[in-house]
Amino acid sequence: MAGKMFAAIDVGSFDSELVIYEISRKNGIREVDHVRFQLPVGRDTYNTGTISQDMLREICELLDKFRGIMDSYRVDDYRAYACSALREARNCSIVLDQIRVRTGLRVRTANNSELRLLSLKGVASRGDTFDKILAEDTAVLDVGFGSSQLSLYREGRLISTENLSLGVLRISEMMMRWNIRTADIPETICEMISNELGTYSKIHLGQVRIRTLIATGESINYIIFRGMHENPDAFRRITVSRDGRFTASEFTELCGKIGHMTAEQMDEILDISSTYAAVLAPSALIFEKVIAMTGAEKVWTPGINLCDGVAADWANEKKLVLMNHDFEEDILSTARNMAMRYCSNMDHVLQVEQMAAAIFDASKAYHGLDRRTRLLIRIAAILHDCGKFVSISRSSENSYRLIMSTELIGLSHLERELVANVVRYNTQPYTYDDIQLESFVNRWAAKSISGMDIRITIARLAAILRVANSADRSHCQKLRNAHVSVRGGKLIITTDYPGNLMLEKISVGQKAEFFGEIYGLTPVLRQRAARR
Repeated sequence: MAGKMFAAIDVGSFDSELVIYEISRKNGIREVDHVRFQLPVGRDTYNTGTISQDMLREICELLDKFRGIMDSYRVDDYRAYACSALREARNCSIVLDQIRVRTGLRVRTANNSELRLLSLKGVASRGDTFDKILAEDTAVLDVGFGSSQLSLYREGRLISTENLSLGVLRISEMMMRWNIRTADIPETICEMISNELGTYSKIHLGQVRIRTLIATGESINYIIFRGMHENPDAFRRITVSRDGRFTASEFTELCGKIGHMTAEQMDEILDISSTYAAVLAPSALIFEKVIAMTGAEKVWTPGINLCDGVAADWANEKKLVLMNHDFEEDILSTARNMAMRYCSNMDHVLQVEQMAAAIFDASKAYHGLDRRTRLLIRIAAILHDCGKFVSISRSSENSYRLIMSTELIGLSHLERELVANVVRYNTQPYTYDDIQLESFVNRWAAKSISGMDIRITIARLAAILRVANSADRSHCQKLRNAHVSVRGGKLIITTDYPGNLMLEKISVGQKAEFFGEIYGLTPVLRQRAARR
């Protein structure tokens, strides 16, 4: 079978790139061509909040060139993403529309959590090295131009991931705006980084002992795969393996050296422009500080970029390349850790999650929702009680606010809002007409999930969550391993539990009216007769 030609485009904050890949089941993902142009889109957004007409023209001209290259390779498919600089611009929608009209390319504005998951998929596409490293406690630091992401893995599972306002272009622009003396810049940057990381360490690190730091991002790729390789004499005491591995001490020495160089020194040693030098120094200092904070012993720089992650995601979606790592479980794991952080009853949470998934599967013919939506109902079940940490009497409303304020890796803004609204309408008595969408009613009125109106999707998932939650009303997990089926216009939950189920039966009965309104089914709780 001939390979598929695929193009990935990244409209970044500092530069934009196009990568052409050939992807096949036999040979995996093979890079064919790679084009990068420096285009500091972030300079407009981070200083003025909008993309200027001059910058829009430059973006369109560059993307038109990219399209010509794609045509020459006769690509079968492509995906184009815009990062924070374009996404955060006030005129983002106008810019995207003009790009489509002028170039014919559709550029997506994925949020930070989606883009970071793509980067992790790019790392995972580097064979089985990723999963081997994750067997021990691991941190993944992705330093970007707009922000950085620090993720922690324990025993192969993602336990936390946090976005940090430590984007190297943002920091560089701040140093210029504040007119800080060149000699004072490294110390000032280090103080900013220490302040941000100090809070992170208190919340997330605890007793975690990191063995390996996986370092990703364009800036570190530039330092290692261009700077060290093109001028090895300047870094002769530092060795790097062919697959990008360092000892922590070697990597710290490299970062310390780069972080305290002047622009003139970088120009001489790395042969780069002063513009790029201004973002390499903050990047190196961020990595240096994170190594010190985590106590990592080893560093792996896989040399991936966002385009690699986009290609890996597309290849996995088309079943051309299968990944060993379960990224859906990473998403669920971060939700469970959020629930634990807010002192949820995890035995109850697990029971509700399992019951919600069972009801979803049994009633598939009545809702027509897809696998992705099944993931969302599981997340909603995991997080439905987190608001009790703030106030027991207003738990659903507080859960809504906490979810809306928390970044969940891999979920779009729309998906996070959907989960938050499903949780919000978990306990309140209401009918379908009572569902009000505060946050996204205007922005997403024409949008849908699984091809349905967003309010209908929320109602369908909320109806499932209400019954699943009611089935463990006592929080004693009496219905563990219960069987769920649909027969004769009823959603039948059958359990072998021999004891008293009066509280659960009453609670499920109270939720029957709304479930019936949405699905046309009546939920019923039954006990099997004990065998003699």
